[in-house]
Amino acid sequence: MIRLRPAAPTDAGSLGAMMTEATAEHGWKPRLHSGAEDIAHAGAMIDRGWVSLAEGPTGEPLGFMAREGAYVHALFVAPGARRGGIARRLLAQAQAACDRLELWAFEANTAARAFYDSAGFEITARGDGDRSDEGLPEIHYRWTAPVATARATNVSEPSEPSEPSEPSEPSEPSEPSEPSEERSR
Repeated sequence: MIRLRPAAPTDAGSLGAMMTEATAEHGWKPRLHSGAEDIAHAGAMIDRGWVSLAEGPTGEPLGFMAREGAYVHALFVAPGARRGGIARRLLAQAQAACDRLELWAFEANTAARAFYDSAGFEITARGDGDRSDEGLPEIHYRWTAPVATARATNVSEPSEPSEPSEPSEPSEPSEPSEPSEERSR
């Protein structure tokens, strides 16, 4: 059984390791952050109250989403949990809380792009890489709740992260059903 819960400070190590491992899987993505920096970054997102964690029956972390209002900073799924519906569950939780979601994904991250396309996100902009430390071209995605099912809690327009972020990105090319990870910093 998979359980979704708010991440706790004690989860930072495993979530940071998940980020580090996912980054190492991308041959197209330069490695700019150490494992310690990824753990610190995960801890900072947790401290801000942005992180929802998906955990397995024994409490092992399977994936997480970091979301600030309507802006998705990160979505990661552990390698052994991919294609198991983890990203879809985390996304459904966010969609239930917001009328709109948006994020940036690296153009080279075909798994993330297929996932967001299949989840009803629309491309609203393209960037040449000047938004991220990696300097890679990115794509802005937005999902808007259908009018008939719009949430009572409407998030104000437009949404921008409180600090600069890098694009979100799932790790390996996978079926459009679910990204392996994504990240913004």
